[in-house]
Amino acid sequence: MSTRLLSVGTALPAHRHDQGEITDAFARVVVARGASERLLRSVHANAGVEQRHLVLPLEKYESLADFDEANGLFIEHAVDLGAQAMLRALAGAGLAASDVDLIISTTVTGLAVPSLDSRIAAVVGLREDVKRVPLFGLGCVAGAAGVARLHDYLLGHPDDVAVLVAVELCSLTVQRDDTSVANIVASGLFGDGAAAVVMGGAGRAGGTRSTGGAGRVEVLDSRSRLYPDSERTMGFDVGASGLRIVLDAQVPAIVARHLGGDVDRFLAGHGLTRADIGWWVCHPGGPKVIDALRDALDLADHDVALTRTSLARIGNLSSASVLHVLADTFAQRPPAPGTHGLLMAMGPGFCSELVLLRATDDDDEDAAS
Repeated sequence: MSTRLLSVGTALPAHRHDQGEITDAFARVVVARGASERLLRSVHANAGVEQRHLVLPLEKYESLADFDEANGLFIEHAVDLGAQAMLRALAGAGLAASDVDLIISTTVTGLAVPSLDSRIAAVVGLREDVKRVPLFGLGCVAGAAGVARLHDYLLGHPDDVAVLVAVELCSLTVQRDDTSVANIVASGLFGDGAAAVVMGGAGRAGGTRSTGGAGRVEVLDSRSRLYPDSERTMGFDVGASGLRIVLDAQVPAIVARHLGGDVDRFLAGHGLTRADIGWWVCHPGGPKVIDALRDALDLADHDVALTRTSLARIGNLSSASVLHVLADTFAQRPPAPGTHGLLMAMGPGFCSELVLLRATDDDDEDAAS
């Protein structure tokens, strides 16, 4: 029982800045409130980020009035970026908005009621009977978890088309009066962007070749893991000033302690080992997290190179990041037919999500059609 990953589309805001520019701008705000400029510049310089895309011009962030204004901007720009990513993904799959039977939206960087999926539906022209599932609160894990939930749905609806849209505008959550290490780390790591994945059930024909091989990848299974006593490891505290980051320095240690065993048990259920995985699609949590993931799984630097490059080029986009790495994989390293891949991310909970993929060959494609 498998489903088909037909296409991945991405979208980034127009405002792109080098890390040094962002560091200088944030330093003007938080150093005046008591933050250590030396610590800020050290954290930003070692974040593995070279540039980021922001939804607003850099100079506009200092004048944001409050959470009400920031959240209004979130809704406006999240709908626009999400719609862009979705339309690109649909075009890559050779499908129209009217073909979509289910849309899952995910975000953790703003609040919207009606949810983003309903607002995007109106922009792109989804059918009136489209099924909608908004996911909120999963954070960085939601890109992988969203693909897994599309797979779950399509197993029961093999003739359907389902879409995941992930939009995160992390820059709008950074607190200007928070001098904590967690906020300083977040200000140097996270960026803004969106991504969308189109998937089809077993009854749908494969996608077009324009997606760099995405239409020839099956989703085989997924595994979720929620780690006990870890609720304060990562997340947001919601208050009058908006979303205040919670980020524990123990994240790499948790990855190192648990991920290898989680992956081994998941693969063993399919008669596989790590040696059978030909391509790895990993969320770029940060340099230390990437190192911990690499070491826990005994991977080579080559296996996580696209993850590091994504972090350097656009920063950590929370839920959308692993989908950008997935798009980069199809564009730059199309998987060889018959090889297995593993898509993975970690996030608030603290939790992980593993998704087993397989690149098909022409005979598989013909059979699926």
